[in-house]
Amino acid sequence: MSEKENVLSIFALGGMNEIGKNMYIIENANDIIVIDCGNKFPDESLLGIDLIIPDMSYLEENKEKVKALIVTHGHEDHIGGVPYFLKKLKVPVYATRFTLGLIELKLEEHYLLKEAELKEIDSNSTLSFSDIRVSFFKVNHSIPDCLGIVFDTPEGKIVHTGDFKFDLTPANNEYSEIHKMADIGRDGVLLLLSESTNAERPGLTPSERIVGDHVLEAFLKAEGKVVLSTFASNINRVQQVVEACKITNRKLALLGRSMVNVVQVAIERGYLDVPEGMIIEPNLINTMMPERVAILCTGSQGEPLAALARLSTGDYRGAEISSGDTVILAAGPIPGNERSVTKIIDNLFALGAKVIYGSGSTTGMHVSGHGYQEDLKLMLTLMKPKYFIPVHGEYRMLHLHRQLAESVGVEDHHTFIMTNGDVVDIEGSVARQTRKIDAGDTYVDGIGVGDVGEIVLRDRKQLAEDGMLVIVLTMNKRDKKLVSDPDTISRGFVFVKDSEQLLKDINKLIIKTVDDIDVTSRKQWSEIKQNIRKSVGQYVFKETKRKPMILPIIIEI
Repeated sequence: MSEKENVLSIFALGGMNEIGKNMYIIENANDIIVIDCGNKFPDESLLGIDLIIPDMSYLEENKEKVKALIVTHGHEDHIGGVPYFLKKLKVPVYATRFTLGLIELKLEEHYLLKEAELKEIDSNSTLSFSDIRVSFFKVNHSIPDCLGIVFDTPEGKIVHTGDFKFDLTPANNEYSEIHKMADIGRDGVLLLLSESTNAERPGLTPSERIVGDHVLEAFLKAEGKVVLSTFASNINRVQQVVEACKITNRKLALLGRSMVNVVQVAIERGYLDVPEGMIIEPNLINTMMPERVAILCTGSQGEPLAALARLSTGDYRGAEISSGDTVILAAGPIPGNERSVTKIIDNLFALGAKVIYGSGSTTGMHVSGHGYQEDLKLMLTLMKPKYFIPVHGEYRMLHLHRQLAESVGVEDHHTFIMTNGDVVDIEGSVARQTRKIDAGDTYVDGIGVGDVGEIVLRDRKQLAEDGMLVIVLTMNKRDKKLVSDPDTISRGFVFVKDSEQLLKDINKLIIKTVDDIDVTSRKQWSEIKQNIRKSVGQYVFKETKRKPMILPIIIEI
């Protein structure tokens, strides 16, 4: 909460020092306005976790002040947490037509659509919340309908760019509103929050239009089926595939649930123009001549259960990749996904496919939706902010973005490199970063949200690395003595048939451990279990150098 009545506070609950789970907050004495609510995907250390979303406890504690969630665009790292947000906070969600379509898909899955208050906006919309007025400007990105946001406050203008690049020849002819950005900057921007994803890459981001030429060239050269994998949300790329299918007289099959859903939303809402009869059901792929079929599928990031991975292992029912087919990976691997993508590429080569992959500069099949250094400098130059907060990036990206800001005239001590939870307070048009609020990660596992913490993850790690030993003891209820020999069950620790002597020795040790416990102490089952865990754990580590989870179970008879 703002420390004084007239203080304006800006902070992030996600998106700082990370790529993903973007969530930014504007707060004054009366209102909290939330920008985006995304997720990110777990790395291999977070065993069994499905998604990571921002910790929203601060918003719950101040729920009476939360007036709106404004969404800049429809990528997962900006909308993936919306259902979990709406389960905690019943506030209106403002987004563009296409973005709302993607949010509706998510809310339907969570049975929240009927009760959600969804409000459509565009770049000409204005919103008012007590003494904050909100307006918008159109930006280019790799998904349709993206907005930057202007917050007109008593302290001055706060601008959030959303994700952007400056594409002067956009494939969908939706141009950045550069004139509007210049007007905003001329009127004076107190503070700019600008995305930093490509702050390491020099130059200007290439135009999406060059990809269409390379896609068509690959289709014209292809002799068998063409399989193209990309992000489902990249509707410009999907339209380019549709155009190539038109010219080469191919039917188009969609594989992957997200691809089918997003394309359906894009067609229904007028963002995708597909000729009648072009899209076919997947079960028709193998009934047609290969040179008359193209497949558009998910899985460009190496996801093991996505369509491309299953095609690469011959595990997709009704569709297969044959020798002579062309496979195009029309998306660059997100850092961390390289190994999974490489494995799929190897499998595709083994099937005899011609595989076109690699960064956009080598194949022309992908360009980034995020601005390179010159794009970022142009945004800074247009906005001319007094203060600057680089957002949406890992630390090195934020740091390099600060240097770009200084190179175009932002004073060095006027840039704030922040972590999630750091608060910039503005009073009298002067910004200071002196305090923090609680911010962190919430893990989503199945239907559980936030119920998996460090202890559960530590147990999962132990089970994954060394397995478990379940020790079943049958004990007499009256005299607390063993009725029979223990039953020791190994899961993921040792193979029983190859380790019979080890398990026999463990059973002997268990019997000795129980016998050594004073009869009066045996009334405490917890003490018996604790002693068994300790003695068996020490023995097993000495013999095997492994630390399985040991679970003693006592049955009274």
